[in-house]
Amino acid sequence: MAGLGRRVLTFGTRFVCRSCTQRFQYQSSRTFASASSSEPDFYDVVCVGGGPAGLSLLTALRANPTTSHLRVALVEAQDLSKIRDWRLPADRFSNRCSSLTPTSARHLDSIGAWSHIQRSRVQEYQEMQVWDGVSGARIEFDWAQDSAASEGGIIAYMTENLNLTSGLLKRLKELGGVSIFDGAKVEHISFGSEQPDLDLRQWPVVQLSGGRELYARLLVGADGVNSPVRTFAGIESRGWDYDRHGVVATLELEGDGWGGEYSKVAYQRFLPTGPVAMLPLPGNYSTLVWSTTPENAALLKSLPPQEFIAMVNAAFRLSPVDLEFMHKQTSGQEEELAWRLNHTPFDPHLIPQTVVGVQEGTVASFPLKMRHADTYTGERVALIGDAAHAIHPLAGQGLNQGQGDVQSLARTIEYAVSHGQDLGSTLSLESYNAERYAANHVLLGVCDKIHKLYSVGSGPLVPLRSLGLNAVNAMGPLKKFLMSQAAGSGAKLV
Repeated sequence: MAGLGRRVLTFGTRFVCRSCTQRFQYQSSRTFASASSSEPDFYDVVCVGGGPAGLSLLTALRANPTTSHLRVALVEAQDLSKIRDWRLPADRFSNRCSSLTPTSARHLDSIGAWSHIQRSRVQEYQEMQVWDGVSGARIEFDWAQDSAASEGGIIAYMTENLNLTSGLLKRLKELGGVSIFDGAKVEHISFGSEQPDLDLRQWPVVQLSGGRELYARLLVGADGVNSPVRTFAGIESRGWDYDRHGVVATLELEGDGWGGEYSKVAYQRFLPTGPVAMLPLPGNYSTLVWSTTPENAALLKSLPPQEFIAMVNAAFRLSPVDLEFMHKQTSGQEEELAWRLNHTPFDPHLIPQTVVGVQEGTVASFPLKMRHADTYTGERVALIGDAAHAIHPLAGQGLNQGQGDVQSLARTIEYAVSHGQDLGSTLSLESYNAERYAANHVLLGVCDKIHKLYSVGSGPLVPLRSLGLNAVNAMGPLKKFLMSQAAGSGAKLV
């Protein structure tokens, strides 16, 4: 083919040049007569970002017979070999964990990745206890008593993010056929140029450190909230910062952990400064996600272990006024908690077990924000995961939203390939944008409104929201609907 030197292009599907009438029939492999790293590479799909969303997408494409012949590439700044071989002792857990709904777990199983995840480090749970820290109004979700709300009565599976990405990388290695450029920085993204017999002016070109150029028929941005791919596509992302930080830590619980009356329960208490959640990990361990002010987060991170533990126990037991006072102390939280517990009535059966330890090096924080891209697609560009949307963690749906994006985009690409369409065109990608934008927009809005509603510590909103929470708890059909939505089953309210 003139203008491409001695390179021979062979792809997996038919492509109609956007600005000319030439039609190319791509074959199922690609050959090189020369292989200089300074020469461009041509791919059907280039994914920038090696997190759960990007890895899941490439795994889904490689595992599907219809799309397995596509030439695909992954670009990631980190050294992925270290993540693929990631392993920790059985009594040590990473502090960044996520809850996978049964729908997300089923998808991972369908692409062959679930069996590569270290299941001994995954903890399913079947019940949620959620209550208002100001009024005490409570709602109890018990999947074990209503297995129809989710598969096997399971609401979600708690797993470390690194366990998930490690499993996906192992599955990708098993499938093969993915060009992985890890430890590679994206220097620049631009459009290609017109060449004799081949117009590449609409093709994104990813230039990596070292000079290699990757031409993408479809460029997928799975590269986080500050997505360079989104910036290249000229897609605006709108939203706001919450002026809150999420404090995370790995906790050790008293006794044998999540057994008996505490078996497989997730706890979340809404405080005026933000929700605090304790979610089960295997054994007597738990992961903490505490949304609070930047000042409180800074204090929590500065405390010695025993004082930090006292603050976590206080968060589930003391009044918001008591907590506010303890946040103003620079020391002495353990002694203060002991005194105040003697004057605070609470039901030990409705709160999580007492925290007795925090794993060294796991206390950290990150700013919370809400963002939503104006669109998920452009000409030869698609956004998934955090590149498309960022959500408050109070519902634990961020990672599951990304997995929903992956399933939808993989189906969209499969349809384009099976019908001989150009998989990178805006027309081919429209079904993905239409399906996922509306669904994510609704969830983003709901979580944002819940956060704002429970950030109010006094006034007429408090009794109103408490009345609503108690009403939902008493209404079986409505509660069942909410349970099905949380588990990702998509059941309808009837």
